[in-house]
Amino acid sequence: MVVTKKLLIVDDSAFMRKLIGDFFVDVPTIEVIGTARNGQDALEKIKVLKPDVVTLDVEMPKLNGLEALKLIMADCPTPVVMLSSTTKAGAEITVEAMANGAVDFIAKPSGTISLDLHKIKDELVHKVLQAASVSVAKLRKTTPATSFMLNSNSTSKKVISKPIVTPTRSIRTVSASSNNWNSHANKKLVLVGTSTGGPRALQEVITKIPKSITAPILIVQHMPAGFTKSLAARLDTLSEITVKEAENGDILQAGVAYIAPGGYHMKLQKVGMSVGVKLDNMEAPRGGHRPAVDVLYESASELLDYDKLAVIMTGMGSDGTKGLEILKKTGNVKAISESAHTCVVYGMPKAAFETGLIDDVEDVDDIAHTIMKYIP
Repeated sequence: MVVTKKLLIVDDSAFMRKLIGDFFVDVPTIEVIGTARNGQDALEKIKVLKPDVVTLDVEMPKLNGLEALKLIMADCPTPVVMLSSTTKAGAEITVEAMANGAVDFIAKPSGTISLDLHKIKDELVHKVLQAASVSVAKLRKTTPATSFMLNSNSTSKKVISKPIVTPTRSIRTVSASSNNWNSHANKKLVLVGTSTGGPRALQEVITKIPKSITAPILIVQHMPAGFTKSLAARLDTLSEITVKEAENGDILQAGVAYIAPGGYHMKLQKVGMSVGVKLDNMEAPRGGHRPAVDVLYESASELLDYDKLAVIMTGMGSDGTKGLEILKKTGNVKAISESAHTCVVYGMPKAAFETGLIDDVEDVDDIAHTIMKYIP
């Protein structure tokens, strides 16, 4: 028996509502049960129709997508896929929406009214199907924001709360001690890979890392071009460490997190006694992703005089697993995967765990603490 999920489409354009609805005519597991023309209309219809998943336009009059999302998550939590333009404002709102409970997002190919929306039909259908299976309980969990204060005369950050908190529990620890790891004199790298649900997971982890950390952090988040810069800016504002979108030629510094820009693989290479970033938009996507976690991990495996801490968090698929296998064969490596308990999508961490190469399995709340256990 086919289980059908109910979809509500929210967009201020009647044309866009019709176009999106048509995408699901031949999808037997999705039934479009209604449409809404703005955020307020959406809230009323969600309460009455009780959809399993919602597509929500970011830029709408009266009540925009972000404002509507916050009310949806507070009053009637429902898996939401955001539809956004690639404008700077659209990207910033979308990234904030991810932190406020949206499961995923789609970038419209050509603005608010995209006549060529068919270009992203398959991706939209895939993400709606994926979102429809996400546990609402995981969406309701809010990320505790790091307390911070912006100086009105500068861009410097002042963190009020202590970044690292005592973990509530560890799901599973394969290696009982990190003594052998800490006895190594090599410099260290933190390599983070994530996908669906990643922006909120990254906020949970990165905002707890103190600026005293003695290693740089390299992050691959599956996102298209234009959105990773907004993600980096948001995390930088909320974090004690510096967070930036990686640039070609960046020389890695401890206490700085580098996010691979959408559309580019991020690779590492020796530059004298240091390590630099090499961005590559010529190599084909891996598993449909550019940037790909596997590419970062494989590149890092060639830095034999560095120890690596690999972190794999929420996301669909298996990106990072092949790279982890190479990392483990070529150097001193510890690996952390996010637990199924907190993953929005338990795909990438599950694939990594099944290799038997994961040292620690942690709830997302405890990953920062475990990183600091290995890299003080």
